[in-house]
Amino acid sequence: MNSLWSPGIAELKPYTPGEQPKVEGLLKLNSNEHPYGPSPKAQAAMHEAINDHLRLYPDASSKRLRQAIAKQYKLQADEVFVGNGSDEVLAHAFFAFFRRPGPLLFPDISYSFYPVYCGLYGISFKCVPLDDQFCIEPLHYMGEASAGATGIIFPNPNAPTGRALTLNQVKSIVQANPHCVVLVDEAYVDFGCESSAPLVAEFPNLLVVHTLSKSKSLAGMRVGYALGQAGLIDALNRVKDSFNSYPLDHLAQVGAVAAIEDQAYFDWATHQVIAAREQLTQDLMTLGFEVLPSKTNFVFARHQQISGLELTQRLREHGILIRHFSLPRISEFVRITVGTFDQCKRLIECIESILRTLK
Repeated sequence: MNSLWSPGIAELKPYTPGEQPKVEGLLKLNSNEHPYGPSPKAQAAMHEAINDHLRLYPDASSKRLRQAIAKQYKLQADEVFVGNGSDEVLAHAFFAFFRRPGPLLFPDISYSFYPVYCGLYGISFKCVPLDDQFCIEPLHYMGEASAGATGIIFPNPNAPTGRALTLNQVKSIVQANPHCVVLVDEAYVDFGCESSAPLVAEFPNLLVVHTLSKSKSLAGMRVGYALGQAGLIDALNRVKDSFNSYPLDHLAQVGAVAAIEDQAYFDWATHQVIAAREQLTQDLMTLGFEVLPSKTNFVFARHQQISGLELTQRLREHGILIRHFSLPRISEFVRITVGTFDQCKRLIECIESILRTLK
């Protein structure tokens, strides 16, 4: 079949998502899914929307959803772009802004979809090393370091390390690079990090991308969005309408609006995750783990007595899934999604049991 493929397809290295098990009863702490369900109001809105209206195409512009998002950030609707999950939004952004001469800059330890998009679109890139504390160093994205860059992208907080830049640090990077788009991927921002959305009005080269998969508990629905000045949004719409004019179905739009408007449930659910994260961090440190400071719904940790790979394998034998990355610098770490308090307690008890067998 390879002879029928377009040139370059065989060389693509697709993204590998976290395991989605088919075995019942596993504790799934490997994909950074929210441990609590979506807003009850969002669920009710989607149930109500299951009617004869589904025979019609959805609103191609997702106007009501864009208005709800714009209201949240004190922007205009034409400064909001929505897509089928933030991954699709990112894909359109790569196509719209980064297929120019010069390398795209992003951290060497970061979201592993970035080099995949570069391979798909033929974009050259340069990985910028995190510092010794696994932090993004803003100076590495300024001056001579970024002079010939076609663009800059980084998650804030970073994934899988969980560490975050301050708003002033993000601003310094955007301000230093008016010649290119700076994309801040804020998938985990609601778990304790300061969003860059307030900078959109000031900088025409800033694009901020969010998802409803994490803090809004809607990973199964696939809704993402970008915030930026109208010029950037227009470019994204041109790419979207040349690819798929109806990226969000009617139920997704209805559910997303209800989830965004249910601030009380969002506040409660986010607080639960943050509190559980802090408790999990302390419990892991008590067991001798080094845990990086996290502003996300996961922790990134390593232990001197057991490798990241072995811990991942042994926890799976006990019915618990976590994520291991076999990459330089972080091969000894594991990424653990924050679950409910009871789920985190089960995890800690299992790790205690595993560590006892090593003594």
